[in-house]
Parts: sequence; C-alpha cells; structure tokens
Amino acid sequence: MTDPVIPATDPVTDWATDFDLLDAEYIVDPVPVWDDLREACPMARTDRRGIRTWLPTRFDDVRALAGIVPDLSSKDPLVITLPPEFEAIDPNAANEDGLNAPPISADPPEQTWTRKMILPAFAPRAIEAHREFTENLCHELIDNLIERGECDAARDYAQQIPPRVIAHLLGFDPSMADQFVEWVRGILEIGFYDPAARVKNRQEFNIFLANEVRDRAANPCDDLISELLRMDVPEMSGQEIRVVVGICNLLVIAGIDTTWSSIGSALYHFGTHPVDRRRLAADPSLRPTAIEEMLRYYSPVTMARVAQTDVEFGDVVIREGEKVLMNFPGANHDPAAFESPEEIQIDRTRNRHLAFGSGIHRCAGSNLARLEMDVAIGAWFDRIPEFELVDPSAVTWAGGQVRGPRKLPIRWATAR
Repeated sequence: MTDPVIPATDPVTDWATDFDLLDAEYIVDPVPVWDDLREACPMARTDRRGIRTWLPTRFDDVRALAGIVPDLSSKDPLVITLPPEFEAIDPNAANEDGLNAPPISADPPEQTWTRKMILPAFAPRAIEAHREFTENLCHELIDNLIERGECDAARDYAQQIPPRVIAHLLGFDPSMADQFVEWVRGILEIGFYDPAARVKNRQEFNIFLANEVRDRAANPCDDLISELLRMDVPEMSGQEIRVVVGICNLLVIAGIDTTWSSIGSALYHFGTHPVDRRRLAADPSLRPTAIEEMLRYYSPVTMARVAQTDVEFGDVVIREGEKVLMNFPGANHDPAAFESPEEIQIDRTRNRHLAFGSGIHRCAGSNLARLEMDVAIGAWFDRIPEFELVDPSAVTWAGGQVRGPRKLPIRWATAR
C-alpha cells in the first residue's frame, strides 16, 4: 500500500482557535505546538471538518477529561475528526453495525463487561506465553534482511511484527499479516484522507472477522476467538457473534498500528541518537526504562470523546455533539508532569506516562505492546547494534489518530 495522498489544507494562522492535525509540520513534529498552546491556550479548538473539536495539552486536563464518562462518550467509533463527506458516503458509519470495537468504543455497562472478557488474555503471565513466538519471528525477519546492510525499518521490520503476533493470538493464518496491514492502514491512515477507502477497508475487514467468528462458533479450537465465544457472560447472550467480532476488531485495529508505530519510533530515535544507541547496546538492563521513555516521548495514539450533553470544564463549555481529543501525546510532554520532558532520558525512572491512555478506557493490551517492543528492540540490538538513519529527509510520518514513521531507511556498518 502506498502512502496516502495528503490533501492540501488551509494554513493554520492561530493554533488556539483553528488547529489542524493534518498540518504537515504538525505531523512531523507536534511538540512545539503543544508547548505554545500549553502556556497560551491549554484547551485549543477548531471548527475544521464540520464539527467543533477541542485539544487539551496539559497532563492533568487530559487525565481529567478521560475520566468524564459517559458525558464524554466513547460510543462514536469515528474517534478522530473526519471530513464531513465521510457521512455522505456511509450514513450508517456511527451505528453499532459500523466500527464496533468494544470495550474501547463502548461506555458502561457494555465497556465494563467486555473489558473483563479480554483482561485474562492480556494479563502478564498470559502474555509471556507469546514471547517465544515473538522472538522467533523477530529473528526470522532480521535473518531475511541482515545481509543487505540496509532496509526500511518501518516496512521491513516494525510493520511486520504486530500483525503476525495478533494473528497468532487470534488463531488466524500468519500469511494474513500483509492483508491486515492493508486493512489497518486503509482504516486508520489512508482512510483519514480518503473516506471511500476507509469504508471499503472497514467493510472488507468486518466481513472477514464475521466469517472467522462464525466458523469458530461452529468449529471451536484452541485460540482466543474460541475462548471468547465459550465465556459465560449473561450480557452477551444472543449477541455473541457481534460482540466477539467487535472485540477482534479492536484487537487487530488497535493492536497493530499503535505497536508498529512505537517500534518504528524507537528505531528512529536510536538511529538518530548514537549516544543513546551505544549506551543501550552496552547495557541491555536499560531496556525497560528506555522502552517506557520511547512510549512517553513518541506516544502514538490520540483518541477522542463525544459530548453527550454540555460539559463545563474550566473556563470552556464543551457543547453536546462536540469532540474532545484525548491528547495523550501532548500530555506526555507537559513539564508540570515530567522533568525536562523534551529530553529523552533512557534511564528515566519517574515516568507515569499516558501513552496507553487513562481511566476505564486505558489500553487493555498494554502488556502485549510492551512485550512486543521489548522483544523487537532486544532482537534488533542483539543482531544489529550499530546502525544509523540513512536520510532524515526520506523519513515519512503518519498523522491523525496514530502517529509513527512509515518510511524509515536504516543502514548498518556492522552486524552479527
């Protein structure tokens, strides 16, 4: 899949009253915008794309807004401001037959019981069972590229890991990984600029999931889909297929793009910061804190809530129907919450970041994401400890809902 064609937008003249997540400079480096807004206008707004949307930039504000449930609702699956023509193409986009992905696209009580359904599969001990598969996968990927001396570390490595791990977890054919990548990018990345592509990919993906879940219902086996279908959950009675399709939707959509973006961002950082790279290569015990710092600094995900009623927050009123972006990346750069937030400190120990969200919708798959990052970075440093970015100008970044490198040319002088 090629990079999306980013449409030209009117230039931003005032970020406080007319911010634009699709601004080219914002996509490459949003940190200066957050820093300016945090001092001048901590709750920025925009009326672009047909709906007023708010952008908080302070850590405490983002965390507080994430806790206003259900008045700020997660039920709208179009979690980021999309062009108004999206609704014209797909008028049913926001109903439960659209991008249903509980628990993240649900409010209590559905959010509560669907989250309980998936938590056991993502507990630390359960996730450790997938470490060996992930290690073998990462080394196999490196085997296939190490003799070349260079690669696109986003496409050839980072992007290849989460789809195969999720496929393994759900019991899908690992050869589906490339198709998963196409669907996920079509929904979250390409679809951000091309509403027709978003609808097409979402519908294809939902049909695939529905067929897979119906097959497991008829022919259960040893995988997570079958396990979910076997659960005795009274609230799920009579709607088992819909619920499990929605949960699988979440696991694939939320579990792939986010994690490959984090892995890619980490490789980008170490490919451009040789002091940090050599320090981590010499001392693998730093990997846990280094990974947390990568998650903080390069937090990939911005979610959103939709006001179900007028909500007073500080000196602003969020009107019914307006959106609030859960700006977790911006919150993670707030100097009120982090000492020297613009410095990347791979040994940072006080690091209660919001990369995985906050409140009842905090990412249930955080343990899996951390394992994938730990294994992916560990395997790369074991095999390719000396590497660098080939050309900074060749790096491209995805923006919008999930930010991360999509082209990342890396080369290495020595390898083993």
